[in-house]
Amino acid sequence: MNLSKSAAGRREAPRFEDAAKPRASLGFVLLASEPTVEAEMFRLAPAGVAVHFTRVPMAGTVTVEALDEIAAALPAAAALLLPQGGVDVVCYTCNSGTIVLGEERVAAALARGNPKARATTVITNVINALRHLKARRIAIATPYVDEINRLEKAYFEQRGFEVLALEGLGVKTDAEMARLAPDYLAEFVQAVDCAAAEAVFLSCGAMRVLDIVAPLERTLGKPVVASNPAMMWDCLRLARIAERREGMGRLFGSA
Repeated sequence: MNLSKSAAGRREAPRFEDAAKPRASLGFVLLASEPTVEAEMFRLAPAGVAVHFTRVPMAGTVTVEALDEIAAALPAAAALLLPQGGVDVVCYTCNSGTIVLGEERVAAALARGNPKARATTVITNVINALRHLKARRIAIATPYVDEINRLEKAYFEQRGFEVLALEGLGVKTDAEMARLAPDYLAEFVQAVDCAAAEAVFLSCGAMRVLDIVAPLERTLGKPVVASNPAMMWDCLRLARIAERREGMGRLFGSA
């Protein structure tokens, strides 16, 4: 490539142009050990919506103590999301971590680090999705250990839901959660569901579930809300974008 030069033989100053402005920029704060959310957010993002990621340190296993320690790292992580251009929305993507810390505490920490963005959490997104679908009586399927499952059940009940069933798989690491076979997870969800539940929530962004949500809804005859689709759906709404997506279940079909 020949760079243009002035008459004096010196290169001209670099030329700049305005980059195409995205419809919205969404920022996600992940656990350091989280292996799945990035790929699924790229897959779920509509054309013209930019997604950006940062991470917080995380111990090897998903325990209440490890999740609680993350709170102090959230502001600094949120501040790394496009500090010059900014993002429209910043979201903490850890389900169990939000339950341990609480939505308000997490959102406040994110806002300290990125005050111009609208701060949210994946659990907030899930609750908004369930309410949008008018589902109050729910069944919950998780990969978590019993200690976290008990906290999750209590958390959703405090938010006005009736948890009719909740079962976990006792898995302790994100790496193992990401290795759970989608067809096995589909069988697990069907086993957890009960006739009186108005929806099933599949809790955890590390599990690979995008391809089983719509088939499960057809089998069960009710909405299946999974963490990552709910997170993208609600973050888009916070960015004032309503987007229908085929094959992603009732939630994206009702945007």
